[in-house]
Amino acid sequence: MTASNEPARGAGSTGRQPSPAGGRAKTSAAATFALVFGVAGLLSVLTAILASVGLLLGVIGVILGIVGLKMAARPGVTGRGVAIGGLVLSALAVLLGLALAAGISTFVNNEKAVDRVEKRVNDLRDKLND
Repeated sequence: MTASNEPARGAGSTGRQPSPAGGRAKTSAAATFALVFGVAGLLSVLTAILASVGLLLGVIGVILGIVGLKMAARPGVTGRGVAIGGLVLSALAVLLGLALAAGISTFVNNEKAVDRVEKRVNDLRDKLND
């Protein structure tokens, strides 16, 4: 290419990065999405109400993190650190989601615990009616 065929810097720029052949590496989309899914999954699990959604997002994030790591090994593609971050956050979301599910199922299957909660709810309901 000649200099006359290239646009001047800043003039008519589309904001896109040049292709890897142009000299700059491109961040893996899978790595970026792994990080997004990992953060979303972790936040969802921490709300406890959306724990099942967070668990699903975490599993998707783990898969995307592994794909992102493989893509980051290609020439001209970066994002290894982003993929690792997404993988760690997604794995944490999966582990917390499973722990929460195990804790809830253990609590629900414990008759004494359920009876205590039921008694407490009935006591509070009686206080409200008075």
